[in-house]
Amino acid sequence: MKIKSAEFIKSVADIKQCPNTDLPEFAFFGRSNVWKSSLINMLTQRKDLAKCSKIPWKTKLFNFFIINNERIIVDLPGYWYAKSWEKERKNRLDFTQKFLNTRKTLKNTFLLIDWSIPPQKIDIEMIKCFIEEWIDFCIVFTKLDKCNQKERNKNQKLFNGEMKKIWINSYKNFSVDNIHWKWRENILSFIEWLIVDNNFLNNDK
Repeated sequence: MKIKSAEFIKSVADIKQCPNTDLPEFAFFGRSNVWKSSLINMLTQRKDLAKCSKIPWKTKLFNFFIINNERIIVDLPGYWYAKSWEKERKNRLDFTQKFLNTRKTLKNTFLLIDWSIPPQKIDIEMIKCFIEEWIDFCIVFTKLDKCNQKERNKNQKLFNGEMKKIWINSYKNFSVDNIHWKWRENILSFIEWLIVDNNFLNNDK
């Protein structure tokens, strides 16, 4: 998929404020500071499309972007543990859960996981939630350029061990960094494949 245009639509704080369109949507979700906004900017090749912040939990709203006037990318607020923000964190996660479970135009959620550190308990819990609630998702391992091959192999072994504990032996995933850009085409091609595949299934009914 060639990106010809990428524009911000709106930010919302309530499910009722979400754009009313029939366009397919693809959400990006993960812990705070997992490279979510940066990934969206690199996918769309727009430096400042999604606002990046080094402050955890800075993104408070759901941000919608339209791609080529035919696809929508949704930047979801990051999840993060903080006792002082427990009530606000719960409210945002409740909104996120409702969005992921009820948004009919949502085709897939890209769950971002920091590959430069060992698997985090909150990430594994989120994956379990996706599986239990039948939410379509795939995993994007980020920050590969922030660790060496030995560290990546160690983290991958630990992560696969956690996945087997929840009876997951295989899963769709992508690995991204800020050096090699082949991954960009892989993700964009996957988005297009999901749209074509879903259209085929819908037409076959």
